[in-house]
Amino acid sequence: MYIPAHFKPDDAAVHELLTHHGAADLVTPTAQGLLATILPFLYDTPGSRADIGELGSLVGHVARNNQQWLEPALGEALVIVRGPDAYITPSWYATKREHGRVVPTWNYITANVYGQLVIHDDVAWVEALVRRLTAHHEASRAEQWSVDDAPPAYIAGQLRAIVGVELLIERIEAKAKLSQNRSEADMEGVIAGLDESGQPAMAGAMRKVRR
Repeated sequence: MYIPAHFKPDDAAVHELLTHHGAADLVTPTAQGLLATILPFLYDTPGSRADIGELGSLVGHVARNNQQWLEPALGEALVIVRGPDAYITPSWYATKREHGRVVPTWNYITANVYGQLVIHDDVAWVEALVRRLTAHHEASRAEQWSVDDAPPAYIAGQLRAIVGVELLIERIEAKAKLSQNRSEADMEGVIAGLDESGQPAMAGAMRKVRR
């Protein structure tokens, strides 16, 4: 990934992205070509378990019928993690009114996370992950759903239909393109435009890099 210095996030921002992203894309090179699946991951931080390295791991699950877990990855696997993104119109720039030499762009936060893919075809491992995933995504809800709200036999059947996957992270390429290369007035105009167009996540991300 091409990462100009002004778009390189610090370690705290990368940690925030890995911890609070939505679904991500798992991509593996295999003998059958590239295989890809979108799925939610949880970030296990460095030191949280004895069997992960200094960069931690991403854990998730795929359907048992998904061929991706059965095809061995040839070398590194890749997880593409995304934060907010938004189209940026030149109309929001103060410099448009000054000289007009502006063009549209796209702001985004993303990370390419590389590492070795480990398969966990283990019901106990998968159940623990599902409970963690559920708790993570239900935490902000007033009425939180629990795995225990469903009949045990039903949950047992669902768990047999999925397989755990884990990316042991070896390197991370992260980028936060948030108009840091624009003037203060241009950034203010973009943030105001994003707020007015109902895109608070991107507006909030830009406010953070202005601090």
